[in-house]
Amino acid sequence: MTEAVQTSCDPDELRTLFLFEKLADEQLGALCEQGRVELHQPGPVYTEGDAATCFFVLIEGTVVISRRSGSEDVEVERTSQRGVYAGAWTAYLGDRVPQVYGNSLRVTVPSRFYVLDAEKLAVLMQAWFPMALHLLEGLFFGIKNTQQAVAQRERLLALGSLSAGLTHELNNPAAAAVRATATLRERVAAMRHKLGLIAAGPYQRADLETLMRLQEDAADRVGKAPDLSPIEAGDAEDAVGEWMEDQGIAGAWDVAPNFAAAGIDVDWLEQVRASVPEPLLESAVRWLNYTVETELLMNEIADSTTRMSTLVGAAKQYSQMDRAPYQTVDVHDLLKSTLVMLGGKFGDGVTLVKDFDRSLPPISVYAAELNQVWTNLIDNAVQAMDGHGTLTVRTGRDDDRLLVEIADTGPGVPEEIRSRIFEPFFTTKAVGEGTGLGLDISWRIVVRRHHGDLRVLSEPGNTRFQVLLPFEVAEPQD
Repeated sequence: MTEAVQTSCDPDELRTLFLFEKLADEQLGALCEQGRVELHQPGPVYTEGDAATCFFVLIEGTVVISRRSGSEDVEVERTSQRGVYAGAWTAYLGDRVPQVYGNSLRVTVPSRFYVLDAEKLAVLMQAWFPMALHLLEGLFFGIKNTQQAVAQRERLLALGSLSAGLTHELNNPAAAAVRATATLRERVAAMRHKLGLIAAGPYQRADLETLMRLQEDAADRVGKAPDLSPIEAGDAEDAVGEWMEDQGIAGAWDVAPNFAAAGIDVDWLEQVRASVPEPLLESAVRWLNYTVETELLMNEIADSTTRMSTLVGAAKQYSQMDRAPYQTVDVHDLLKSTLVMLGGKFGDGVTLVKDFDRSLPPISVYAAELNQVWTNLIDNAVQAMDGHGTLTVRTGRDDDRLLVEIADTGPGVPEEIRSRIFEPFFTTKAVGEGTGLGLDISWRIVVRRHHGDLRVLSEPGNTRFQVLLPFEVAEPQD
């Protein structure tokens, strides 16, 4: 930072600045008495994040204002307009807000500033503009409170949407498990009845041993049955049903789907026919059907309960329940849990593509907050595609940063509003459909909380939101 040279303060010169042109002579004199004029050589004047000790008003020269974005300083304004101001302009709010510089200021040519210490600015504001001060305070804290309230509502809406989706996703396997359990109870009861008939029937010991062996083989086939396409399943059912009809087995087409689903074909059934006396064939087939159907029902119950367990696990991963806020994680685990939570929103028209670089190392982050970022970006992408398109979630490296990219094939973000999409309350959605804080919250989590970067590249059919996070472990930022 360059050393400033103090020069004389002229009230008449201050009057030429738009900020002071309406002040009385006594007030201009007080400004010169309380403050000073400084000449700064090219270089930094103050740095973002430092204690805000001074209020600067440009008299002549050129200033550049920049904001920190990840590991880079992004220029937000460059001007030579006399009277522009920067620095500790919120000093009048006192210790109710952090008194730090919200940006960095540098000059590109020798520049003169009127400089007033922050404490003195606060005193003069209270003395000269008491009503305006109250209005400014109300405006500042009103906007802040509104933003916090709407942000809280945004989180609650997202939570409600996720809860509804999770409930729907859990309800399907739960209902399937209940239905399969009820059917299983009926089939087991029927098996007990059938077992009694077999015990009292004309079966010889050797026939019963053969039937038990076939039963074990059929149960084993259920566990190894291949997944069939609808056409393949239909063909298999036709073949089994026709064979059973040829053998005179009543209700053949009610039994055939179970055997086809279990991977039992005509060749295996021919082995059954050759293994038991012909009068007992139908009874043997029905006994084997009870075995097959029981195994299929137990598989359905196992699949349903596994699905529920997976959903609950994803919910715990998403919420980071019972875990430290700041932790070292595999970013892919966070992405997968978010995709599971949002799966109900995709519908049949959205194709999900996961392009993950599994060589990426774990990274230290606020995991639950990053899940909120993924939620906002994925939800926006799905809405932008209006239920039809391709959602791509990609990870990779970008120099010394980890890249997470959420891409969609929607209409894109118009160039004229692209620079505003991260502003609070800015939204392109219809009234009542969005608060305009989702991307603002995401930006603050990525940039301010994790010292990363969030940017958008967009054209019709290819919109990509890129989250860049430094690999280097940083101290947690509160």
